[in-house]
Amino acid sequence: MLTLGPSWRGYNLDNNQNGIDLNFVNGISSSSGRGFVGVGVGYLNFEGINGVSLFSDFENVPLRGKFSPILNLKIGYTHIWNQYDGGTGSGLVEFGIGEGYKVTEKLNFFLKSGLLITQQSFLIPIRLGVRF
Repeated sequence: MLTLGPSWRGYNLDNNQNGIDLNFVNGISSSSGRGFVGVGVGYLNFEGINGVSLFSDFENVPLRGKFSPILNLKIGYTHIWNQYDGGTGSGLVEFGIGEGYKVTEKLNFFLKSGLLITQQSFLIPIRLGVRF
């Protein structure tokens, strides 16, 4: 039989909240332009529950061309200020796949989705972004 402790106040995200995640990532691309490694910081808002994230970002673009698939992995940490005193911290792992569009050699747009695991939750992010 499972018993919850006296300080348990529910799951970290307890109402199936939708969320917004704004990220800034800085890193380096490989000389071939097919790989990217970066470090990022993000602002999280799950319908009023605010937080921050810190992560490393790994990306692979297996094909070259105007349109190209993208494979992505993020590993890091999130902290949200929820119903617990001081909020809760959790690891972050995200697997993503998407499509990139190369406007110029230095300007790219992308659309990605996948699976994000953090704060006792499985989320499906939809990411729009620009790389320059």
